[in-house]
Amino acid sequence: MSLCFIARESIENKKKIIYIGIMNLIVGKEHFSENVVKLEIEAPRIAKARRAGHFVIVRVGEDGERIPLTIAGSDIEKGTITLVVQRIGVSSHKLTSLNVGDYVTDLVGPLGQATKIEKQEGAVLCCGGGVGVAPLLPIIEAHKAAGNKVISVLAARTKDLIILEEDVRRSSDEVIIMTDDGSYGQKGLVTQGIEDVVAREKVSEAVVIGPAIMMKFASLTTKKYDIPTVVSLNTVMVDGTGMCGACRVTVGGKTKFVCVDGPEFDAHQVDFDEMLSRMAGYKAEEKEAYEAYMASK
Repeated sequence: MSLCFIARESIENKKKIIYIGIMNLIVGKEHFSENVVKLEIEAPRIAKARRAGHFVIVRVGEDGERIPLTIAGSDIEKGTITLVVQRIGVSSHKLTSLNVGDYVTDLVGPLGQATKIEKQEGAVLCCGGGVGVAPLLPIIEAHKAAGNKVISVLAARTKDLIILEEDVRRSSDEVIIMTDDGSYGQKGLVTQGIEDVVAREKVSEAVVIGPAIMMKFASLTTKKYDIPTVVSLNTVMVDGTGMCGACRVTVGGKTKFVCVDGPEFDAHQVDFDEMLSRMAGYKAEEKEAYEAYMASK
């Protein structure tokens, strides 16, 4: 058996085994759009241990930075996990440039707290924006497996940016598509989709994953109706193990670390304005680094 199929070591962390793999083989690659790529990577132990809501840390190259990515799915029989990556910076560009037969240098996980799935009296409203549909998919599947009625709202700027629609449909009782430009489904924002569902359904819980600004306004919408709402703040993570403190957020007036306390939190307790401000702190440096990287290619 090749070493690329074996997790080199495992460590005990909060009653959960975290597997550290080296040279993880990419066995599948699919482009959803020019900048959004689905990767299937051999990681048998992570595939077996992961639950909805868990994420992994990926590193490309010995000098590469750590990238936290929520696991979009797994196949225990094949021993693979699925990641969906949006190319927006240097590290994501390196990762999405890899092809079938290439290896990811390091892959660590599963990390974070798993999604709490309970049987609900009313419907569970699952809202995904852009690539946020990828981490939402295993939550949709878990709620459906628990016997819940699942209504999914997928939102994006345009038709080409709607991803994983067929996968979502397989585990949803109803799927609503919203696009900003009206090129597919209904024209409008995710908030309109929420309003439409709430007007005709008893909704017991909402799950919202997408861009921070989208999660903020979706949460404000569900708050009007006192619908318990969960958001995933995975986009602010860096280290993934609680050591760097870069993913600090304020939840209910208290400081939380997204990577170890989350990534999912009560949406109505999250200080989104603070989070959005902190996320914009290094935009200039990120742009400069990306331009320098592209110029060097």
